[in-house]
Amino acid sequence: MTEDNPQSRRTVLKAAGVGGAMSVAGCLNTPVDDDSTANPANNQTESNGPAPAKSVDTDRVAADPTELPDPVDWSSPRHHEVEMTTTEETAEIEPGVTFDYMTFDGRIPGPMVRVRQDDTVTVSLTNDESNSMPHNIDFHAVYGPGGGAEASMVQSGETATFKFKAKYPGVFVYHCAVPNLDYHISSGMYGAILVEPKDGLPEVDRELYFGQHEIYTDSPAGEKGHHKFDFEAMKAEDPTYTCLNGEAYAITGDGYGPVTVDKGERIRIFHANGGPNLTSSWHAIGNVWETFYRDGAVASQPDHYVETAPVVPGSVAIAEIDTPVPEPIKLVDHALSRVARKGLLGIIQVEGEPEPEIFDPDPA
Repeated sequence: MTEDNPQSRRTVLKAAGVGGAMSVAGCLNTPVDDDSTANPANNQTESNGPAPAKSVDTDRVAADPTELPDPVDWSSPRHHEVEMTTTEETAEIEPGVTFDYMTFDGRIPGPMVRVRQDDTVTVSLTNDESNSMPHNIDFHAVYGPGGGAEASMVQSGETATFKFKAKYPGVFVYHCAVPNLDYHISSGMYGAILVEPKDGLPEVDRELYFGQHEIYTDSPAGEKGHHKFDFEAMKAEDPTYTCLNGEAYAITGDGYGPVTVDKGERIRIFHANGGPNLTSSWHAIGNVWETFYRDGAVASQPDHYVETAPVVPGSVAIAEIDTPVPEPIKLVDHALSRVARKGLLGIIQVEGEPEPEIFDPDPA
């Protein structure tokens, strides 16, 4: 987007892996020519293990969950200019494991776009001149061919622009939608657009924005080196990693740190499932989705006190939680092998004084 929100950067790469993050379970055990005629299967080669790790183009692709636009505070339609750049860059999935990602604006998930119902949005998509593949963007919030994908198809070094009116409220996925769209999404090209209803959303103390997707590679999770993309694994829907915000255990003490909040805050969480294939069984260990908008359907009545909720590929759920006791709230997919062995865990650390009337770890 046009407003610059610099992300915090990793200060320490922890070679020890995921031990601190994984108190819930054990630890972890070449791009195709992407034009309309490319057949990814023809580009697949047998692997004898990963090549040596590549030098990285960036020390981080994981988006900071706290960086999202402020709530809508206007009451009549506005016009917004949204600018994004697609990137192809090498980064670490976890320390010592490199991968060739694709992104919107260098982060996974891509930046949240936030508008009000009946606002008008002009989107300008630039394909960085260093990229090797075409890219585009499909907004699920758009009435129009391919959600804008046809109008935004860009080759390296090109920019395309289209305009749409946000006619219906909700929170929706956007993603790259070239012919090999599953490959591009799995490599990181997805995000969310929130179209607030005309009366806005209820006020909360804090909002967070996460994204889940799968990465399919030619080597086991945790094996050091450069992991190439594996199209056969993707066709079998058997990912090497499932990640929150693009990297294994990124939003934990073994990554860039948990999100810290104060006891008593009410938190709204946006959870975008880019997929491309797996449904998330979204769950908070130590908490519950007190208010839950299935598929981000803010025009519908929410559910309450939901323990585990499906978030299908290509959708965004909204949950609101209360934080009455200090604790680490662990955000997981309750298909728990994805947590124990494939990288999917995020932590919200609630800080404050104990509340023994609500939870007493040692009543004796």
